[in-house]
Amino acid sequence: MDTQKRYNLWQWRIIIVSMVCYAIFYFVRKNFSIAMPGLTAEYGISNTSFGIIIGLGSIVYGLARFINGFIVDKVSTKVFMAIGLFLCALANFCFGFGADLSYLITGVHDGPQFVNMLILVMGVTIVLNQYFQGMGYPPCARMLPTWIPPGQLATKMSIWNTSHSIGAIAASVVCGLIMSNMGADMTGDSSVVHAITQNLAGSIKGWDGLSAAEQTSRVLSYAGHYGAWRWCFWIPALFALVGGILILIGLKDRPQDVGLPEVEGTHTGKDDTAGQKGAHSAFLRHMVFKNRWVWTLSIANIFVYVLRVGVLDWGPKFLTEHRGMDIKSAAWSVAFFELLAIFGTIFAGWATDHIFKGKAHRMCVFSMIGAVVFFGLFALLPNINPFLSIFILALGGFCIYGPQALIGIGAANQATKEASATANGLTGILGYVGSALAAIAIGLIADKLGWNAVFMTFIFVGIIGVLIFLSMWKAPRDGYARAQAFTSSLIGEAKELVSGAKALDKEVAKEEKEEEIIREQEENS
Repeated sequence: MDTQKRYNLWQWRIIIVSMVCYAIFYFVRKNFSIAMPGLTAEYGISNTSFGIIIGLGSIVYGLARFINGFIVDKVSTKVFMAIGLFLCALANFCFGFGADLSYLITGVHDGPQFVNMLILVMGVTIVLNQYFQGMGYPPCARMLPTWIPPGQLATKMSIWNTSHSIGAIAASVVCGLIMSNMGADMTGDSSVVHAITQNLAGSIKGWDGLSAAEQTSRVLSYAGHYGAWRWCFWIPALFALVGGILILIGLKDRPQDVGLPEVEGTHTGKDDTAGQKGAHSAFLRHMVFKNRWVWTLSIANIFVYVLRVGVLDWGPKFLTEHRGMDIKSAAWSVAFFELLAIFGTIFAGWATDHIFKGKAHRMCVFSMIGAVVFFGLFALLPNINPFLSIFILALGGFCIYGPQALIGIGAANQATKEASATANGLTGILGYVGSALAAIAIGLIADKLGWNAVFMTFIFVGIIGVLIFLSMWKAPRDGYARAQAFTSSLIGEAKELVSGAKALDKEVAKEEKEEEIIREQEENS
């Protein structure tokens, strides 16, 4: 088999295996949003409490991506990714036993003390899970630019980026089926029915405005599947264990690991500085922390994540509380949102390479404008046909997932393959600052002002995102020329130091020779 054919086979193997396994990372992460309505019904946990938990988790996830971006450059990427998925499985198993842990600590099954402890246990478990989640993306951000040329990166990595949506769809569909088909039937237990009624009345804004029939229907739907939320964590955890094994078997860190040459167009000259002390740190500083385009993309990511995570994390809550859907329909609606996001992600990558010549930031401008338009229509037309309403929301997903994927691709190209993990760590930490802001702010806004105010906030945030992307319209496609110039300067400095050291050695040797001659003359005299 010739080299090009082997390379193509390995490249697609890396893309597909890493896609599947990163989708599983999302499977054991987005399951929480589907379980939230059930937790509210059974324990009366408020949107504000969920918002704080999601917000803290988002901050930790962003920090984890940033920290792990440095670590993954020095270790095996596939081993690091596999360990992360195994730990996510462990955290999800623990979350499923959260109520049992709370009982063991407090000694009671209900009441404020139990609920507060459950919120604390959930918070700790989610924070740990989010840190382990941060071990998933940095290895992929380091591995994929090593296997894919810069001119193809937007198209192929956009295909890879659909793993986010695939994982979220799997979580929505599987956990939606779990919430509507599993759990204990407690509709005949009047104390459980009464508790659920009280919890929903105290947690859902506008509960009193629902008809008695609507209230009864919602209460009985939760009572009929009591405790189903636990299985939303246990079943995905089993998939995570399998995914960790697949990573170890199916992935390779670099083409050189299977006897293939370095990918054309990705030479930075960094290998030539391997022996220089501090060369790696200097390269990262220059290509990431002193690179204005990486910083611009990172700041833009804050606003992209407010929109994306706002809809994804809060969609089931919004659709059940404001648009009157049952949890199964809400879960399927979020899955449809993610389905259109897959097509949006692939289209954005294709358009970047074929229309904008690899300049991801230009495609982001038009994607953000589309997201603002569709989220605005969704908020301003609340009483239209439910299916049309969901379709408009899904079109917003089609648009917003373009920038979500392209920011990582753009940062990888701007920082080059040698610093792509660190650059994506920086974009990630700021993106999840946006995610944390969205989580906390949306919970508060929804409780205090209602869900319409939430979507008005989305529109404002989207407009700011458009302006930030416009500010880098004239940026180059990638940073490989910048990297080669920098490494050349490092090599030149090293040669000057070596040349200077040699000249100094010659001067010292000359002085030592002169001193020796003088001593000999003095001895002879």
